[in-house]
Amino acid sequence: MILKQELLLRLLRLNCAFLVAGAIVMALAACSESEKAETRKSVDTAVEKTEDATVAAARKAADLAEKARDNTVNYFKSPDVKEDIDAAKQALKNAGSGLGVSANDTAVTASVSAAIARDPELGPRQIEVASKSGAVKLSGSAPSAEAKSRAEQIARTVSGVDSVDNRLTVTN
Repeated sequence: MILKQELLLRLLRLNCAFLVAGAIVMALAACSESEKAETRKSVDTAVEKTEDATVAAARKAADLAEKARDNTVNYFKSPDVKEDIDAAKQALKNAGSGLGVSANDTAVTASVSAAIARDPELGPRQIEVASKSGAVKLSGSAPSAEAKSRAEQIARTVSGVDSVDNRLTVTN
């Protein structure tokens, strides 16, 4: 019995829903042709305005892109920019060669110092070695004139040494 009542209530609700839907369809169908035409015209006008705005925005974007491209090309063709680029290239080249020279000077100094340190008579002495672009300077003391001359000869045998300024003093 309860099941039949529920079923009847559901059918009644379903019928009401169909009736409301039908009423809405009838109301829409009852709209005049002039109202339908007006609605279509409004929608068409809105679509046209959207299309026009889209086309205008696309043209504006294309113009701006072309202007940006032209400005970039002109910027890089500018004599000032070319000079700046050349100066930067030269600075990098100079920095790179400066690092190479500095590293080479350090290697030459270390090699000369090590070679002199291996000599039994000169090794225990404090002989200072400095080098710049292949020119080596020896300073400090040597126990004899022969040892002073030998220090210079040892320095000249090291790879990368172009000249030796022997400022060693002979001390007994």
